[in-house]
Amino acid sequence: MGQATPTTKLAVVTGASSGIGYELAVQCAGQGFDLIIAADEAEIDQAGDKLRRMGVAVEALEANLATTEGCDKLYAALRGRPVDALLANAGRGLGRAFVDQDWQDIRYVIDTNVTGTVYLIQKIARDMRDRGAGRILITGSIAGFMPGTFQAVYNGTKAFLDSFSFAIRAELAETGVTVTCLMPGATETEFFERADMLDTKVGTDAKYDPAEVAKTGFDAMMAGEGDVVSGWYNKLQSAIANVTPASVLAEQHRKMAAPGTAKR
Repeated sequence: MGQATPTTKLAVVTGASSGIGYELAVQCAGQGFDLIIAADEAEIDQAGDKLRRMGVAVEALEANLATTEGCDKLYAALRGRPVDALLANAGRGLGRAFVDQDWQDIRYVIDTNVTGTVYLIQKIARDMRDRGAGRILITGSIAGFMPGTFQAVYNGTKAFLDSFSFAIRAELAETGVTVTCLMPGATETEFFERADMLDTKVGTDAKYDPAEVAKTGFDAMMAGEGDVVSGWYNKLQSAIANVTPASVLAEQHRKMAAPGTAKR
């Protein structure tokens, strides 16, 4: 007899070892999706253990999704199984002045947030289009609406993702594949510690709960919505950003993200 075809829905979640990505995986598991989760750190195995307790099959994969090889490793783990939902959440931040940042750190942010994300989305979205079904959630950010003084590269990558998501949503219209962009603001994750921003105002201010952010994004994806901004304050910020000159936004961002602003 041949191998049985899985009947359970499959979701792929990147950047799922902690934060929003892990909570997105929790949302998927709660709706009965089997999971393939990936991140570039060993903690992904612990996340997999916790998710299995929710009664779904979970494959946890440590892979560097900033590289073509890492994305290919994740794609190969599908073993030809159709992906019902891709939640492209892997991302890295980087604080401090652009000219003072290490080039390898800059490159890693761009390759994680943009290059690897776009490469993986293309591979899986092509399969979805050919099958005529699938859902894609891309974690953008309201940071993409404003020049990121002292976060210039990170905000630039999120501006790309926000724009990219709208474009491919239009391209995939009427194919059975939906694309949703989740645009959170500052969220209580390890992001600011990893980005060396714990001495900034934005790094020390109160932040949104990643579980709430993830539920907002998951629900929007399941409803086929094009974009969703999580949190009323973030909705206000994004609306204001659309009518505020870029020079003003850049100066406002300086007051949030400049080193030492947490102490003023």
